[in-house]
Amino acid sequence: MSHENLAGRYDAALLDLDGTIYEGARAVPGALEALTEAGLPMLFVTNNASRAPETVADQLRGLGYDCGAEDVITSAQAAIEMAADVIPEGSKVLVLGADSFKDLARGAGYEVVDSADDEPAAVFQGHNPNTNWAMMSEAALSISRGAKYLASNLDTTLPTERGLLVGNGSMVAAIVSATGVTPRSAGKPLPPMFHRGAARLGAERPVVIGDRLNTDIAGGNAAEYDTLMTVTGISGHHETLTAIPSERPSLIGATMNALNSPAEHAEPRPQAGFTAARDDEDPSIIVVSGGDADDPRLADPAQA
Repeated sequence: MSHENLAGRYDAALLDLDGTIYEGARAVPGALEALTEAGLPMLFVTNNASRAPETVADQLRGLGYDCGAEDVITSAQAAIEMAADVIPEGSKVLVLGADSFKDLARGAGYEVVDSADDEPAAVFQGHNPNTNWAMMSEAALSISRGAKYLASNLDTTLPTERGLLVGNGSMVAAIVSATGVTPRSAGKPLPPMFHRGAARLGAERPVVIGDRLNTDIAGGNAAEYDTLMTVTGISGHHETLTAIPSERPSLIGATMNALNSPAEHAEPRPQAGFTAARDDEDPSIIVVSGGDADDPRLADPAQA
């Protein structure tokens, strides 16, 4: 059996941020060191539309990563690109989101307005902790009057060091409830962000790395890239074992250091002598049994 480290299979890493690289202002322990050792070119792919790429890069540099704005792709950027397919160039748009999202819209040639009375051709919605009832009402009025509706992403929660906060998808749900209109979503789990990221790096064999099955892993799978699930954020062991086919990762690691461990250790099959199966009487219960006492990973679970 080959003992090639997992990173050796790939020519780049497309990385999620929240729950994978950091949680709020706090770095995920060991991620930087593991990625540095792996030595793969990195590009950060985030559904967070509340910050500009340069702002994200500033935070990453503060955590020790050597990166610039060109190393970050946000779902706000993806939404702006998607709009070109549904509204004319130079249209009026209402942006329910951060100032950086509005700047991206202006940079693409759109006129940003704040009121439904300005008859915007489209409404963009991205995460902004300052979004309030009045802003959401203007967006709902615009959509009800025929504006195209585009959301940067549909993540219902936002992981932080304090726990899970309300995400953009939860705010989108309020607009959908008020209008009956479902938005086009630009971010993960759709594949374009991953394809653009691989193209930017000139990568042919990238691995998508993230902590969330229904966005990072589903999106990487949809892009037809290998996916590595790290159990450091949203989705845990039980969710991974019971995932639907479109959300099943190609690879599973307790931490980012799976990249520097033998590739076969990350493959989703019985490991270290353990097996997992559904309980005969209650299929919602996963029964783990076995275990090889001589397997060195049991002394250091982070290597599993």
